[in-house]
Amino acid sequence: MSSPAPAPNRAVLEGVLERITYANEETGYTVGRVDTGRGGGDLLTVVGSLLGAQPGESLRMEGRWGSHPQYGKQFTVENYTTILPATIQGIRRYLGSGLIKGIGPVMADRITTHFGVDTLDIIEREPKRLVEVPGLGPKRTKLIGAAWEEQKAIKEVMIFLQGVGVSTSIAVRIYKKYADASISVVKNQPYRLASDVWGIGFLTADRIAQAVGIPHDSPERVKAGLQYALSQSTDQGHCYLPEERLISDAVKLLQVDTGLVIDCLAELAAEEGVVREKVPGPDGVEPVTAVYLVPFYRAEISLAAQVLRLLRADEDRMPAFRDVAWDKALAWLGERTGASLAPEQEAAVRLALSEKVAVLTGGPGCGKSFTVRSVVELARAKNAKVVLAAPTGRAAKRLAELTGADASTVHRLLELRPGGEAAYDKDRPLDADLVVVDEASMLDLLLANKLVKAVAPGAHLLLVGDVDQLPSVGAGEVLRDLLADGGPVPSVRLTRIFRQAQQSGVVTNAHRINSGVQPITQGLPDFFLFVEEETEEAGKLAVDVAARRIPAKFGLNPRRDIQVLAPMHRGPAGAGTLNALLQQAITPARPDLPEKRFGGRVFRVGDKVTQIRNNYEKGLNGVFNGTVGVVTSLNLDDQRLTVLTDEDEEVGYDFDELDELAHAYAMTIHRSQGSEYPAVVIPVTTGAWMMLQRNLLYTAVTRAKKLVVLVGSRKAIGQAVRTVSAGRRCTALDHRLSKRLIEDHW
Repeated sequence: MSSPAPAPNRAVLEGVLERITYANEETGYTVGRVDTGRGGGDLLTVVGSLLGAQPGESLRMEGRWGSHPQYGKQFTVENYTTILPATIQGIRRYLGSGLIKGIGPVMADRITTHFGVDTLDIIEREPKRLVEVPGLGPKRTKLIGAAWEEQKAIKEVMIFLQGVGVSTSIAVRIYKKYADASISVVKNQPYRLASDVWGIGFLTADRIAQAVGIPHDSPERVKAGLQYALSQSTDQGHCYLPEERLISDAVKLLQVDTGLVIDCLAELAAEEGVVREKVPGPDGVEPVTAVYLVPFYRAEISLAAQVLRLLRADEDRMPAFRDVAWDKALAWLGERTGASLAPEQEAAVRLALSEKVAVLTGGPGCGKSFTVRSVVELARAKNAKVVLAAPTGRAAKRLAELTGADASTVHRLLELRPGGEAAYDKDRPLDADLVVVDEASMLDLLLANKLVKAVAPGAHLLLVGDVDQLPSVGAGEVLRDLLADGGPVPSVRLTRIFRQAQQSGVVTNAHRINSGVQPITQGLPDFFLFVEEETEEAGKLAVDVAARRIPAKFGLNPRRDIQVLAPMHRGPAGAGTLNALLQQAITPARPDLPEKRFGGRVFRVGDKVTQIRNNYEKGLNGVFNGTVGVVTSLNLDDQRLTVLTDEDEEVGYDFDELDELAHAYAMTIHRSQGSEYPAVVIPVTTGAWMMLQRNLLYTAVTRAKKLVVLVGSRKAIGQAVRTVSAGRRCTALDHRLSKRLIEDHW
């Protein structure tokens, strides 16, 4: 049966997709090179939406011919269908492309040598016969048969989604979530996708909904939009939004009448999709009606209750410190550590060992680490069970080195399970007399709630962190709220910079920045400024400094020891652009080095990568947003790469999961929280003007142990130092703590 003729002015092009040179995962826009089989080895450029197409596939493309001023003749694809290749060479290329899990180039060669042009028919109709091929046993044969069926089903979903611009990786995830029900869910309940499938937000679900005919003013759409607006606000750190702000945000987002949004919000609250409650506003003066997503409301109520439960516990798991002779204890400690405590450090040690919940804060060089070590030494001397944790793997390692005791990430400590539930909680608390958590400024509301729940009654909890750093990536400002004036949690702030630390330009400048004073950028051995006014040139210079100049001058390893920290992800000096340039400089392509292109990224062995979502299914206890590692193996046959994380855990990723990974040669300053590096390079340019704030630059500088290099303009640095972060996050934890205190008192 012949194919229908194309519409007027449209052309048809058939060929084998040889390679994808660019793909935008968000829009599906792809640039590829196609072999039309006309000989001479010339490849044609095709552009357009080629969602789901893999190198090696034979495509029948409809579209238009055109010309690009730089790249010459090219074909713009408007839609395409896959044609199974008919020649042995085509079949070998198709199977060896990595399309079918378990078949790489070597195995494709063996299979086609054995079955010839009948190969695809055999896989389709008689996959059991694959055992005839040398090296293919029954187990692998079965896997190949299943992978063939799955990719056919995924292709069907992809073709359906092609019209609404959904990326390949998201189509795969939709299929993994709903399997044969995928098309039915997409057609009939598209807004489910936004809550069920990671990577699909409201905007993508809304585009799909419009394509399948759901009305613009449908209550289902408006409720989904309200929940999306709240979800977006939690991504920006807020635990709730004031009702008026939520309504105006939703009207702007949805382009519908205010009255409809108000009605749908009332319905959503009645259905317990959201919670409304009066709380003091972020300014602390005018009360507002706060609208919460349910998990954040429950976590805030629970965290306040759990903190007060610990503070008021009658039992004490460290009773030895109720009437300890402090003079003797501190003298013993001085002999053991070889140093004496400053008065404010001494106060912090007493507080941690005598109070059930305490907070220790302060900037770099003020002795937080030595104070923590002292607390742990004294607790151990009285045979207390001490448990140490931090939000990131790097911070946990540092804490272990400091104290000489085991430390783990908070996630591992609680043994988080698939779905995010913890093995340790109120009903099964941690067996610990003292729990010490470092880098506590990184604790968001949800994680802090899980942690505090797991502390046993009578145990002591010490939270240590620098409250002047950026707040947590997740929602909440837990450390700041616990330190609020008039709150119930006792605290000590260390302010004295020790003499040894005063000799460090990194420490000196961190405190200058935090005080609103320009950093000293000349005459210091460990703090430098390379002036470059133009944003794009500053980005290139930052790459040169990190990949070549610092390694040459200081002997540091560019992959392990040096971290580029950018104020933002986008732009010519943003983390996205700099990652591509740094990968080119540090882990360039080599003929003997396997690589995998995924969307706009290329992964290679040796790449420094970071996890960009919480995935409770991976690793021993999940792999979490911000976990950093190095790619140690990449297997094109098995379509899988392995990452060795900074917690020394090997974690495998199937190729269709690679959108969970991003390169980490450069990262945003927000993502660097809780980590420490021998050297940091910070592009500070006017291109990031809106992001330049004091706590952002302060956080970046305090990530460095030995060396800071700023690259950019003095004007941009001045803007960052002058600009105090505008406005608090919308949280009510401090209010709930003080409110409960007052209620209980009266």
